[in-house]
Amino acid sequence: MSADDRDSDLAELVCELCRQFYTLGWVSGTGGGISIRGTDGIYLAPSAVQKERIRPSDVFVLDADALDRCKVVRAPVDATLKISECQPLFWNAYRERDAGACLHSHSLWPVLAARIQVPSGRGVLRLSGFEMLKGLRGKSNLDEVRIPIIPNTAREAELTESMAVAMREHPDVDAVIVAGHGIYVWGRTWIEAKTQAECLDWLARAVVEGHRLGIVRCSSVRAVQSAMPRRCPDAE
Repeated sequence: MSADDRDSDLAELVCELCRQFYTLGWVSGTGGGISIRGTDGIYLAPSAVQKERIRPSDVFVLDADALDRCKVVRAPVDATLKISECQPLFWNAYRERDAGACLHSHSLWPVLAARIQVPSGRGVLRLSGFEMLKGLRGKSNLDEVRIPIIPNTAREAELTESMAVAMREHPDVDAVIVAGHGIYVWGRTWIEAKTQAECLDWLARAVVEGHRLGIVRCSSVRAVQSAMPRRCPDAE
């Protein structure tokens, strides 16, 4: 298969992944999105559309060599479609981490987990004690992983700088949570980005369910004391 053939499949892959993410509750209400780097550019789902219904002809291709701006290589057939509001934040992952793909999820789990552990909306989500940590780049199930949380803004593009700062401060992880909003996840390939997003979603749900059931690990109590229904003895 030639590079051109592979790239022609990327538009379809963007649509397929959007459909999958919709069933997970990640891109409902036209929110969220995904971008994948190919040899001829970065393939990007359009903004403010029903993500589960987009077609390959709706996908933008943007210049992967112009990461300081948004340069269209190929526009959708439908001229009314707009470039995703996520684009400047996706570009952070390509500039800062040389990512192969970046996605934005509006899943409820990282949003709730962040609110439980960090009600202020600025800090880190601490994850430890779970096998699914192995699905994150360079991590084992014995690690404590800290995912940065940044405050939300009125417009998506206004998050660009604070996300970039969080990425530089946490080079060992491939995600940033936006408080009350969602999560950005990237990887060296679309498979790695998707895998990490799925693992982080599972881990965030574990935090939420653990809090609900009152079984939060004692080692994590100091980070979440104000949100816990009860306290562990060694946290005093």
